[in-house]
Amino acid sequence: VQLVESGGGSVQAGGSLRLSCRTSGYIASSYGMAWFRLIPGKEYEGVAAIDFDGSTKYSDVVKGRFTISKDNAKNTLYLQMNSLKPEDTAKYYCAASPATISLWTTWVPYWGQGTQVTFS
Repeated sequence: VQLVESGGGSVQAGGSLRLSCRTSGYIASSYGMAWFRLIPGKEYEGVAAIDFDGSTKYSDVVKGRFTISKDNAKNTLYLQMNSLKPEDTAKYYCAASPATISLWTTWVPYWGQGTQVTFS
């Protein structure tokens, strides 16, 4: 399973970014997928997850600001991030699993290399 993130960069407070995660074959349509982040000095944190049927869940700290979605035809997972805050600075990782992903564990079999979001 190949996961390739893109879309990170530098942003100002209140700004927006859209992260993308391109995957291979049937992954987007049949796997659970999620975004995690690693904030400097902290542990991995689950941000948002989407199941194969399109159902979504979010961590409380991003609910209402971030939106996870996927395009099965393009085999791509997205994370639309609005109203960004300095505390959202992190490296964001795409993850996939043949099972539903919980935001409370990093026991997910497939991970991308991450894309960095920083504040200017």
